[in-house]
Amino acid sequence: MTSAGGDFIPVFLYHAVMADPPDWIAEFTVAPKEFAAHLDTIVDSGRTPVTISAVADHLAGRAPLPPRPVLLTFDDGFADLPGPTAEALADRSLPATAYLTTGAITPGGRSLLPPAPMMRLGEAAGLERAGLEIGSHTVTHAQLDTLSGKDLAYELRTSKDVLEDALGHPVRHLAYPHGYNSPRVRAMSARAGYETATAVRHALSSRRDERYRIARLIVRRGHTVADVRAWLAGDGARVAPYRDGPRTIGWRWYRRGRALLHGPEFAG
Repeated sequence: MTSAGGDFIPVFLYHAVMADPPDWIAEFTVAPKEFAAHLDTIVDSGRTPVTISAVADHLAGRAPLPPRPVLLTFDDGFADLPGPTAEALADRSLPATAYLTTGAITPGGRSLLPPAPMMRLGEAAGLERAGLEIGSHTVTHAQLDTLSGKDLAYELRTSKDVLEDALGHPVRHLAYPHGYNSPRVRAMSARAGYETATAVRHALSSRRDERYRIARLIVRRGHTVADVRAWLAGDGARVAPYRDGPRTIGWRWYRRGRALLHGPEFAG
């Protein structure tokens, strides 16, 4: 599929960058050598790398985006992020956005993420100095669209507060764990003080995308440089915004039923 027009925005979603990841995250892990090749392809594309704040400013009508933007995002806060991953980005002068799961990176914190090497909350300020903007990825990484209003408010507000205390400034952006959201989740995210929220959708974003459901391309272990090159050219994925299909809506209702029986579950 080729995008119509030139307003598409590739927003890449990475998780861990490591050679030997835990089994549960292996499908969403890119080896360091392949990651370097992805970054070199992005640099060679001539696209202008931006952070989520630039997209937010455009969608709010405050400032235009540069021609041919591209956005790199990282979810969860794995241990590689403040080390070799940030270094690989800095070596190529590539800014990025990191969405951190506060319960997984805070000593003594609680999250639903299975065991894995994670960064520490105290390293978040260093990420900013390295050129990464920080956003929230909730406290526990639960499926937000299955939570009660009270639990959802806790996930949205507490993660924001923890990051703001650590960084000393407002945190304006959110990523839904595994992209799970709903009209209620989007409305509560806005009320919690977020200016944007990114989903997954495995689609290209655009200059017309929804501010609280920005589409991202989830990078899996099997994706190649050819896939990255195609996405940068606007090929191989549909372009947001578009409505949820019946399968997405049906899957949401199934997960809600499970949550009623078993309680909050890991979004993954």
